[in-house]
Amino acid sequence: MKLDWLTQRCQLPAAQSCSRPGCFTLLLVITLSLLVYPVLKSLGLQLHSAVTGSYLSGTHSIAFINCPNEQVAKDIARAIMDKKLAACVNILPKASSMYFWKGEIEEATEILLLVKTRTSKISELSDYIRSMHPFEIPELISLPIDQGNPLYFKWIEEGVPDD
Repeated sequence: MKLDWLTQRCQLPAAQSCSRPGCFTLLLVITLSLLVYPVLKSLGLQLHSAVTGSYLSGTHSIAFINCPNEQVAKDIARAIMDKKLAACVNILPKASSMYFWKGEIEEATEILLLVKTRTSKISELSDYIRSMHPFEIPELISLPIDQGNPLYFKWIEEGVPDD
């Protein structure tokens, strides 16, 4: 009975009422628009790139991987190439490194790999490197490529299939 009294006392005038199905529909449309926008934007950019032949920024990446010596670097580079995770791996000799390891400053001479690949392959590349690299925590950092030679990007695409 007390609830009936509260309901009668708190009714909104007709002018202030809100059509609940209309509010719900509006909220649903706004929410779906916000969720679908990134997908539509990506599809639009890909379509524009395909039609105009322009490069879609970030489609390709360069990954940096440090190795303890040249033999390990060559073995990892060859394995990456055999799995078609990269179109090219540059092996840069003797990079001097300083880093914290277990609370101490360490110095080492390392070999740096520059891996050119599709951005879509970075996760698979990272998993593969972690499974075979001798370091407890191997370095793998990737940066998306913003611009470059379109013919070079096409060559990367030919060498690294997009599954």
